[in-house]
Amino acid sequence: MNGTEFYAYIRVSTAKQGEKGVSLVEQKAAIERYAERNSYAIVEWFEERETAASRGRPLFNRMLQLLRKRKVRGVLIHKIDRSARNLKDWADLGELIDQGIEVHFANEGLDLHSRGGRLSADIQAVVAADYIRNLREESIKGLYGRLKQGIYPFSAPIGYQNNGGGKVKTIDLVTGPLVRQMFELYATGKYPLHRLRHEMAARGLRGIVGSELSLNGVSVILRNPFYMGIIRIRRNGQTYAGVHEPLITPALFAAVEAVRMGKVPHRTTRHAYSFRKLIRCGLCDHALIGESQKGRIYYRCQTKACPTKTIREDRIELAAAELFARMELPAEVARILREKLEGSREDVNRKRKDEQVAMMLQLQNNKERLHRLTDAYLDRIVDEPVYRERRESLLMEQKRVEERLGELNQHSDAAAERTRKFLELAESLKSSYAGANSEEKRVLIEMFTSNRALNQRKLVLEPVFEYVTSESETSLPDGALGGNRTPIKTLEESCFIH
Repeated sequence: MNGTEFYAYIRVSTAKQGEKGVSLVEQKAAIERYAERNSYAIVEWFEERETAASRGRPLFNRMLQLLRKRKVRGVLIHKIDRSARNLKDWADLGELIDQGIEVHFANEGLDLHSRGGRLSADIQAVVAADYIRNLREESIKGLYGRLKQGIYPFSAPIGYQNNGGGKVKTIDLVTGPLVRQMFELYATGKYPLHRLRHEMAARGLRGIVGSELSLNGVSVILRNPFYMGIIRIRRNGQTYAGVHEPLITPALFAAVEAVRMGKVPHRTTRHAYSFRKLIRCGLCDHALIGESQKGRIYYRCQTKACPTKTIREDRIELAAAELFARMELPAEVARILREKLEGSREDVNRKRKDEQVAMMLQLQNNKERLHRLTDAYLDRIVDEPVYRERRESLLMEQKRVEERLGELNQHSDAAAERTRKFLELAESLKSSYAGANSEEKRVLIEMFTSNRALNQRKLVLEPVFEYVTSESETSLPDGALGGNRTPIKTLEESCFIH
């Protein structure tokens, strides 16, 4: 061991690298000046960018191991708080000092081999440990203050943007829609995790370093209630109502949870037949399954010994076209319906206001239940696992109510708009169906028919309203909408979707 050779240790906390007076450059300069004054030779530098609040600094521990081997005379450190901001590390250094290893602090003239110098260093080490302990407590207090405000104080999950400390996370315009698509795809039950992972990579959703998301990464996203507006701290399981804009609805999150928990089996659609599971067997009530044979598509009941026969897809299309031609509304009928429905909007608005009041009362009741639950937890009436589970359930219910309130406030004319579109389609139903693609035809059949069944060889498609035009009808005389001929109330109920 050379009598003038020393190690040099410098450290800076990651969050404070730029703090004046303790930067790595300033620490290094101070140690070099100290070494030059005392004719010490620095043979190796240990530079660490870690907090000393918790033990486990790899370079510091490696340096201690080398010092125990007595390859050098000792170690030079800038200040006591750069080495010992927890008492265990200071105790490790104290053992080395007791064994004759020299520890010098460039900014503090302490003789650690004297009783007074050692006492002074011990006091400074205790003060440094208390400082970091208080700093940790204040940091935790600040974090919980943000959480209670509904602000997520950590790094934003994929799909959201960081906007600085203490600010609400906002939806990322690029990755946000992709994350929403991930939830929607998984909720269908057709995308197991490995397939969903590849599908989202193909759509452009990747991890922080640009690589494809791992299976665990996909699973973490799908389990995170942050995307529906609830903050959950994984370390302790506590939940908070977030103020950030949700990326998905509570209903979609619940659907994803149902698939993830196995309540909805994964299924893969091999053939997207136009009328798949749209028509049922009139005898056993099972959905007809599509299959392709000799260039044609057939739908058949899969129940053994069921006498229901198959039906070709083109026959279903022809039957729907004939029905829609009879159902198509004359322009005058559509006009009268619009006038009648316009007059009923006041009643709809009144119902909407009543529902708004009910939702607000439910929201207030939910908040009161949260307060009572917290009081029960503080009074130790309920234990912590029950408290967490019930609190998260109440927060999810609160989000659902808030979502419904938002819909009522922002989309007050949504029902009227749906009615308008319904009447527009009904007014040109024949031509709309004739010019539609297979998926659009499926939507029209679902919208305008009910009780779709195949009874052995007979296809039944019941219209959703009872008005049927006749080819000879060219005008609509007064009172033609009344009586038994055209049940206008049934038609009105069918097309006015509340």
